[in-house]
Amino acid sequence: MQLFLGIDGGGTGCRAAVADAQGLILGRAQAGPANIASDFAGSVQNILAAAEGALAQAGGEPAFVAAGMGLAGANAAGVVKRLREALPFARMAIETDAVTALRGALGEDEGIVAALGTGSVFGARVDGTIRQIGGWGLMLGDEGSGAWIGRAALSAALRAAEGFAPMTPLASDLLTEFDGPQGIIAFSLSARPADFAALAPRLLASQDPIAQAILTRAQSDIAEAICVLQAGRTLPVTFLGGLGPHFAPLFAGQFAIRPASGTALDGALLLAREAG
Repeated sequence: MQLFLGIDGGGTGCRAAVADAQGLILGRAQAGPANIASDFAGSVQNILAAAEGALAQAGGEPAFVAAGMGLAGANAAGVVKRLREALPFARMAIETDAVTALRGALGEDEGIVAALGTGSVFGARVDGTIRQIGGWGLMLGDEGSGAWIGRAALSAALRAAEGFAPMTPLASDLLTEFDGPQGIIAFSLSARPADFAALAPRLLASQDPIAQAILTRAQSDIAEAICVLQAGRTLPVTFLGGLGPHFAPLFAGQFAIRPASGTALDGALLLAREAG
């Protein structure tokens, strides 16, 4: 029996689903983060763990499966080739998580997808062509993402501690929790994007001036990315990811907001069918 494996891997976790030729889901599983650019070895381990869990439910073997994968970090030079060599699947199609998110969310329709989770990435389909922007990772981008918001909060707390900006309750709380500036610095040296992103929910619920300034900047950066993809058109926008529900209502008067018709995992299963 021909089986198709879809993998949706990002900075927070890796999800897998196995479907048969009729599209019936036979198995699901999940594992840890799968950003193949920032943690290749860990990502391979998590991809295999999720895949093996889903295949165990479905009764399939990796060597006989067509796999479609949408993975954070797949736009970094060389990593896709390394990944193909590290995985046992019979056939593979590997794209960024933005591509599978877009394909799952839009189906065959035109539109824009803003995927806002641990990281951020944006994509559009126009006249059958997919264009992606962003997705550069926290070191170079990820504006509007949970990791970007969390890092900005810690940076703002350090500036407040040094007198560059007023001390606010949020800054004071962060300095206390991390045992001062030295603790924030120590945290930053080993923190993963997901560790920074863990701070984002408290900013979303805060009226603190620092939180509000950071969220305003995030909203502006997200709008800028969407406008670049609009390029003068009026394409509908679909917001995805853990932060999607927070930001989508803020743009209701600026863009036509459309709910997703499917998930990134659905998009990955589409890739798997094409690979098969």
